[in-house]
Amino acid sequence: MQLTVSGLNHTPFSKFPPLFFRFLYELGNKCTPLFHYPFLQQELALESWIPSFSHLHPGIFSMGEQNHSPEKELQHWTRKEAAGKRSWHSHAYALGAVSNFMSTFLTFPIYKVVFRQQIHAVAVSEAVRQLWHEGPQYFYRGIYPPLLSKTLQGTLLFGTYDSMLCFLSPVGPHSLGNRWAAGLMSGVVEAVALSPFERVQNVLQDGRKQARFPSTFSILKEFHSYGLWGRLSQGYYRGFWPVLLRNSLGSALYFSFKDPIQNSLAEQGLPHWVPALVSGSVNGTITCLVLYPLIVLVANMQSHIGWQSMPSLWASIQDVWDSRGRKVFLIYRGGSLVILRSSVTWGLTTAIHDFLQRKYHSRKELKD
Repeated sequence: MQLTVSGLNHTPFSKFPPLFFRFLYELGNKCTPLFHYPFLQQELALESWIPSFSHLHPGIFSMGEQNHSPEKELQHWTRKEAAGKRSWHSHAYALGAVSNFMSTFLTFPIYKVVFRQQIHAVAVSEAVRQLWHEGPQYFYRGIYPPLLSKTLQGTLLFGTYDSMLCFLSPVGPHSLGNRWAAGLMSGVVEAVALSPFERVQNVLQDGRKQARFPSTFSILKEFHSYGLWGRLSQGYYRGFWPVLLRNSLGSALYFSFKDPIQNSLAEQGLPHWVPALVSGSVNGTITCLVLYPLIVLVANMQSHIGWQSMPSLWASIQDVWDSRGRKVFLIYRGGSLVILRSSVTWGLTTAIHDFLQRKYHSRKELKD
């Protein structure tokens, strides 16, 4: 398979091993006949990250249809597939992976600027200046761990949520309590599985660590020098409890209110993608702002490395509070970019996921 896109051959994705893309392709095949890519029938020899959208199935990005209630359609699909019994929907995992993969690449530059603000407590212009001073070759430094982790995050987040929701309420309708519980459990699974990726990512993105830890391998080598328990507590799972609290509450809030917001907008007769985009943006932004102090705490805790220089959880909280001048509004420094990043990321993720889900179910109904 020869995937060539003008202008993308020199992106960081040109360095990805073909097996990584083969994994994504095979994952996408779980959703067939959703993915009808003619170029995927060629031999596997990848040269870039993503194919031209003109190569996609002619109707796959035509999102101008008028909307109906997403909740009613979802309940119809659930009743039809479950037929009164619990079922495991593998397509939910694949749809989540594809959605997060695409949105992560598009929003990574915003994320990196926000991360610099969280670590150094500087203004937006200063964070941008730091990245510019380091040079373009370092601008996408640290993208591989979040790209992989966000792809897995989408797989676990949406897949686990769908599985838990079907377990709690096989045929619907899904109550607020069901959505909250399913979202909470998906966040717990996400935290356990992906905290090591975030840990490595935060070390890589800290400009102060570039000389000592120039690569992912150097960080992993450092972790493995700590001993068995140290690898977990001070290495891969450093800052785990704040991560667990942030992810579980964040997922519960997101899934609890995503559909109600989308349903209310869908009643206005808007195209399918508009309610999903707005719902994801609004819900993701509010959730992120509520949990932003935890986000700052996690970034600071996980940027520390070295067995002898690991402050405790309480010491880290005090350090963040003191470094922000003991003022709440300084903890929220960079809030404008957080709003932008959350709006774009969750808006895109929700819209892409909703669109792919509709295509999957519509094609499945045609086959049936």
